[in-house]
Amino acid sequence: MTEGGTHQRPPSVDALARSLAGQFELPHAVLVDCARHAVDQQSGDYEEAARILAEQFYSSLIGEVINATGVLLHTNLGRAPYPAQPSSRATSVEFDLHDGVRGSRHTGIALLLRILTGAEDALVVNNNASAVLLVLSALAEGRGVAVSRGESVEIGGGFRVPDVMKRSGARLVDVGTTNRTRRSDYQQACDVAEHDIAMVLKVHPSNFSVEGFVEAASVQDLAGLEPILAVDLGSGLLDSEAPWLPSDMRPFPSWIADEPSVKQSVDAGADIVMFSGDKLLGGPQCGVIAGRSDLIERCARHPLMRALRPGHHALVPLQHVLMSYLNRTATDDILFWKMASTSPDDLVSRAERVVTQAGRGEVRESLAVVGAGAAPAATLPSRAVVVQGDRTGELRRALPFPVIGRVADGYTWIDMRSVDPSDDDNIAQALTALED
Repeated sequence: MTEGGTHQRPPSVDALARSLAGQFELPHAVLVDCARHAVDQQSGDYEEAARILAEQFYSSLIGEVINATGVLLHTNLGRAPYPAQPSSRATSVEFDLHDGVRGSRHTGIALLLRILTGAEDALVVNNNASAVLLVLSALAEGRGVAVSRGESVEIGGGFRVPDVMKRSGARLVDVGTTNRTRRSDYQQACDVAEHDIAMVLKVHPSNFSVEGFVEAASVQDLAGLEPILAVDLGSGLLDSEAPWLPSDMRPFPSWIADEPSVKQSVDAGADIVMFSGDKLLGGPQCGVIAGRSDLIERCARHPLMRALRPGHHALVPLQHVLMSYLNRTATDDILFWKMASTSPDDLVSRAERVVTQAGRGEVRESLAVVGAGAAPAATLPSRAVVVQGDRTGELRRALPFPVIGRVADGYTWIDMRSVDPSDDDNIAQALTALED
């Protein structure tokens, strides 16, 4: 209100939008929308209200950030980082270059997956939740699926095994107890005719661990049962032997040795295995189904497959990732494995350079984690640049890229293990810009 008690006349929406143009690189139509909402609010300070709305909109857009949290596979930050390779060219996603006719988007990638995992065939869908849904729908609809009570889990985003089971048309049959489930529990469920067990589903509880008085049947234990044995690995470690890692990393960190893998699950007798492409595999968001060729064919022919298939934007980078594993260049080409295999000495050197360049902060020991529901109890020794106080808000507004750190013990921590070396200068620039 003005001094005389009358309401301030609202400005022109178009004029208000144009006043924002120099502050935000947003389309004029978006700025007009922000201006209109600011006027509708009748706050009095229309320019400030419009600026706040434009800033909130700009912050909601998906853009590049620097992950300095120490969580290598951060679900909120896109999980496995993968460099974009834009091109104006078409792709031969469903074109047979040899015969000049329509081809399959799965042929070449399936061959790579067969070599890497030892499975008879493979299929790619748009994420691991889709893989589980498709396998259940295609192979167990209308019938029972035996799942340990300790593996009837919920993962991020509200994905619950019982709910997905219901949507697939399959029927959940609980076996064992929360902390102890033996082979005999599965066998007992299979022997009950009214259960009509079509599948035994073993789920890797990748986002938590249970300790103490626990027991679980292994894939090898369950391989001799009559129903289909399906394994939802989720995290997607291809091979527990990790042949792509350099020899100086042997013996491997315990988190690798303890994490169930695709190849070992297939070798142990799993009929079909499902896993994510954007976790320990280090690729784009997708889900992979690998296993017996007859089961893969049934999944491929199911009506859901058309709705769940990925596009070439996922298949092309997945193909590059799989080739890197076969070429033994994963620690150079795949950013997750590059982060996971960096030595603490290298992290110390990088952190010290950042502190020197920024003129502030100190280097401290820290513990990074794998993240994204993979290896939940595992930590990796790391180094962080720390500054006193909570400076995360200022760092999120850093240019040219927001820096996402974490706060602990009264300090802001910028963990170098989850930061690509190419962003070290950007980290230093962001720290330099902090107000004293």
